[in-house]
Formats: sequence, structure tokens, C-alpha cells
Amino acid sequence: MLNVLMVYAPCSGKPEEEKKNFWNELFHLVSYIPQNEMVLAGDMNGHVGSNSVGYDGTHGGYGFGDRNADGSRILEFADGLNLVICNTLFMKHESKLVTYVAGSAKSTVDYIMVRQG
Repeated sequence: MLNVLMVYAPCSGKPEEEKKNFWNELFHLVSYIPQNEMVLAGDMNGHVGSNSVGYDGTHGGYGFGDRNADGSRILEFADGLNLVICNTLFMKHESKLVTYVAGSAKSTVDYIMVRQG
């Protein structure tokens, strides 16, 4: 069986309590899914950035831009559940990395995660 979870995390302007509750509930849910039976994808509303320092195995080193606080929350979530952020595993052109554009602002906020190993 494969469990496919599609998520939409609270936007960066939402209260910290709402974001904390979302990630805690998702952590609890994902922790019950067996090792090789899950794909997690969606708009996670954070920037994990291109730097993988501190998150080897979780961040593949090929992200976009700079990490923000919500991106750190995504990385901590993934690291705590032994997940890898698939978007960061391969070098891609910017046009393939960017999932959100507003005026001159570009970012990656949509991610796909699976369990490591």
C-alpha cells in the first residue's frame, strides 16, 4: 500500500501557533505510516534554500535561494522523520526549481518527500 499525502501548510503570515499545530499534527500522522509506504507532497510554504549544511541526508544540496524560518521548520520536520526532500536531490535549471512567482520574487515552496533508505 502507498499512502500519498498532499498538504498545504499555513502561509508565512499566519500565526506561529497555527504553523506549529500544523507541523505537529502532520508529524504525528506521518510517524504512524510504515517506512516505504509514503509520499508527502504539496505547498509547504517555506524556503529550504540551496544550502544543505546541517541536514545531510534530508536536503540533497540542490535547492533554490535562501532558507527562511519556515524552511527551517520543513527541514526539522523532515529530519525528525528520516525524510528526504526529493526536489533537492538533482541539479535543475532555475525554471524547473521555482514553484512560485510574484512580480520579481521567485521561490520554491512545493516539495516532495519520501523516507530515506
